[in-house]
Amino acid sequence: MRIGITGIRGRMGQLLTREVAAAGMALAGGTGRGEDVDALFAASDAVIDFTHAHAAAGHAAAAARAGKPLTLGSSGLSAAEEAAVAEAARAVPIVYAANFAPGVNLLFAIAERMAAALPAVEYDAEIVEMHHRQKVDAPSGTAVALGRAVARGRGMPLDMESGRDGHTGPRRTGAIGFAALRGGQVVGEHTLIFAAGSEHITLGHRSFDRGAYAVGAVRAARWASGRPAGLYDMKDVLGMG
Repeated sequence: MRIGITGIRGRMGQLLTREVAAAGMALAGGTGRGEDVDALFAASDAVIDFTHAHAAAGHAAAAARAGKPLTLGSSGLSAAEEAAVAEAARAVPIVYAANFAPGVNLLFAIAERMAAALPAVEYDAEIVEMHHRQKVDAPSGTAVALGRAVARGRGMPLDMESGRDGHTGPRRTGAIGFAALRGGQVVGEHTLIFAAGSEHITLGHRSFDRGAYAVGAVRAARWASGRPAGLYDMKDVLGMG
């Protein structure tokens, strides 16, 4: 299986390159900024993209034109960019996930089940995340996905309280709070707190090596090969969907 990698010269691109070899696959090539992504899709059986949110729609469209699967790990997509990815997934299989680490996806599943069991009127949900100083989006895509898991468990739309500052007034019942910390070279830390008057329950995940994301992404690319068109996530890849 020939795997193409967008942003191959970046930190994640290099990790993906090593994991493709470790998984016994062939590297079809890669692109940097401004290079021909259509040629990469033509040379590849599947492409992995961990570049930038603003490139996601274009890369998804290129996947649809080429009829090749795409594994998309970019975070911070706007609603319009997510809609463009979903449109491309009508033509090809796209695995789009906020986080490709298996442990994080298990965290999402547990958070959803706990949220279903803990009434929102009694248990406030707060999410705290920390990443390296170079990260450009906040809250992280993983934190937002964690909030969506809580909202699904509650059977409610996601109601975010993010970046509180000054006299914000009392906390809204059912809202999910987000706090984003940035500093040093933290790979990724996410904590979910359910806080009631009589108890607090905390779930957390810490990433020590970005290699976990590469392992999951390459696994997703292999899984997507031969699948029907559609928008998938890591729950599908891990058999949890």
